Amino acid sequence: MTARGDGEARLRAAWLRDEISRHNYHYYVLDDPLIPDSEYDRLLRELQALEAEHPKLITPDSPTQRVGASPLDGFDEIQHRVPMLSLENAFSDEEMEGFDQRVRERLESEQEIVYAAEPKMDGLAISLRYEKGVLVQAATRGDGTRGEAVTQNVRTIPSVPLRLLADGWPEILEVRGEIYMPLSGFERINQQARKRGEKGFANPRNAAAGSLRQLDPRITAQRPLAMFCYGVGELSGGDLAPSYHESVRQLSRWGLRVSPELRIVNGVAGCLDYYRRLAERREHLDYDIDGVVFKVDSLAQQRVLGFVSRAPRWAVARKFPAQEEITRLLEIDVQVGRTGALTPVARLKPVTVAGVTVTNATLHNAEEIQRKDIRIGDWVIVRRAGDVIPQVVRVIPDRRPPDTRIFQMPDSCPVCGSEVIQDADGVVLRCSGGLYCPAQRREAIKHFASRRAMDIEGLGDKLVEQLVKRQLVSSPADLYQLDQETLAGLERMGEKSTHNLIQALQRSKSTTLARFLFALGIREVGEATAQALATHFGTLKAIHQAGIEALQEVSDVGPVVAEHLVTFFRQPHNQEVLEKLLEAGVHWPAVAMPAVDRQPLKGKSFVLTGTLSQPRSQIKEALQSLGAKVTGSVSKKTDYVVAGVDAGSKLEKAERLGLEILDEPGLERLLGGDERKNVGHKNRARPTWLGDDESTQA
Repeated sequence: MTARGDGEARLRAAWLRDEISRHNYHYYVLDDPLIPDSEYDRLLRELQALEAEHPKLITPDSPTQRVGASPLDGFDEIQHRVPMLSLENAFSDEEMEGFDQRVRERLESEQEIVYAAEPKMDGLAISLRYEKGVLVQAATRGDGTRGEAVTQNVRTIPSVPLRLLADGWPEILEVRGEIYMPLSGFERINQQARKRGEKGFANPRNAAAGSLRQLDPRITAQRPLAMFCYGVGELSGGDLAPSYHESVRQLSRWGLRVSPELRIVNGVAGCLDYYRRLAERREHLDYDIDGVVFKVDSLAQQRVLGFVSRAPRWAVARKFPAQEEITRLLEIDVQVGRTGALTPVARLKPVTVAGVTVTNATLHNAEEIQRKDIRIGDWVIVRRAGDVIPQVVRVIPDRRPPDTRIFQMPDSCPVCGSEVIQDADGVVLRCSGGLYCPAQRREAIKHFASRRAMDIEGLGDKLVEQLVKRQLVSSPADLYQLDQETLAGLERMGEKSTHNLIQALQRSKSTTLARFLFALGIREVGEATAQALATHFGTLKAIHQAGIEALQEVSDVGPVVAEHLVTFFRQPHNQEVLEKLLEAGVHWPAVAMPAVDRQPLKGKSFVLTGTLSQPRSQIKEALQSLGAKVTGSVSKKTDYVVAGVDAGSKLEKAERLGLEILDEPGLERLLGGDERKNVGHKNRARPTWLGDDESTQA
């Protein structure tokens, strides 16, 4: 690089610092990068070189200082000038109503109170002190009055600005927030630890706390930490907006990251509605939350309400039911799935987790049991998040009884006695019995009848078990041979339930090629892959005749999935089942071959959000049939966001990124009337498995 004079170097360094900070804000806070990574790296390397040539230009707020300084001997103690208080908790709707009543009584108001609502992050509380816009100190909460100085470590977190953006910030601004580890990052560092043969973190909160308290900031810099800001402590030489939500928006304008879930709600009814809606979406967030924080939005009203003991009277944390609990592992059983995979399952002493009584939890595989050193009789921590299957997180070694037993996976199938074989990766064990194994037969039929497959309403697990046990059904095709007399002889099958099931079986015969493929239970062929196969090949015959190379031309199909497909279709007993299914009358609309003119949305990415008038699965199928890809999250790569009623953070993010947003009439226009008619379950087609083609019949 050409040598520069001091004045020119100083101006260039200042410009680079501002430019890099601006791009950090767009990338980490707005999720809207303005330049490619290569250009960002070029700017950072130029600043590094400039500071190496002119060391006096290095400032505490320079982006080059995020990499971490030399290891510390320990953490200094920090006295919080404004105490970091705790929050009152509410564990029921009644307690929330009591909080709201106390607020209105103290304010002597009969009007509904306006509250600000946002997720309660399950992370580590932190205080950031900015003086003249520059980060000078970061401290943990500690006991609320004294914490630890972790400034060098916090500097390494990309979403924490080293210098505030824009202008108008106070001379001294102490920002309060929560440092956390995203779930995606948590999974990544634990996978890396396992590859190195090291022990992983127990949960994201522990991972965040452990990463933040590293004496070597260079280690912290390697950890995927992030931060949301939610309030202000000490404030001097400036003012904030008159309401909480407006003040948080000010923080965002100054470059600080705030929760995209922040909302304004009216009264206790609004609070309870927000709580329920967020609880439903909790499992889809990329971070752990353990409740919702509600704050009186007016800062003037907050001052009137004041504080009690160590908590403000104007805020409350409505907690979710606990997601982790301690219980005893009584036994380990082995279940056999529809693909023959043997899965160890923990039988637990009943415990309530996240509001549900849990008696079983998955242990994944033998390798996982060995890695966690789980033994029969151990006291364990069980976790349940949303609809996710409960799992044993870890054992509690200090409470291990002397009579625990080490578990060994069986050499033969616990259901049919067939030999157990090991997958190529050496992790998964499988029964070699195939459809001769009642367990695989039972699970295959359950999957075939499930809602996203053939959607046979009324054919539940208990009924399937009866049918298999009595040898009335040995394959999915046998379901369509069931009659009123046979079903009436089963337990809990009265005249009405029998009639309803016969009707459901008849309705299920009218399906789509994609659903039918998914229902067959071919290994690693999920809904998206089944749809891609149907769209690409158009007919069941074409998929059956395709070789491994031809199958891999489909976007979602790699060599492993292609091998599974070829193996499935060449088995004589599978061909026999397919013949019987089609002979029983299973049919679907003809699928157009994927010519470019019939796939006008090929390469386009869609996200569906909010409440829509039609089932999302139906809209998704319509879009996929025209070549579109439907994803669950909004990014700069998203082409369209379809927004229904009560669309939330995804719609806000789409607006922020300037994406094209469609309402339902707009989607209908995009799909087009003629194309739309080809989607759904109304038109019937009678495919001929080994015939010349698959054509539509009236």
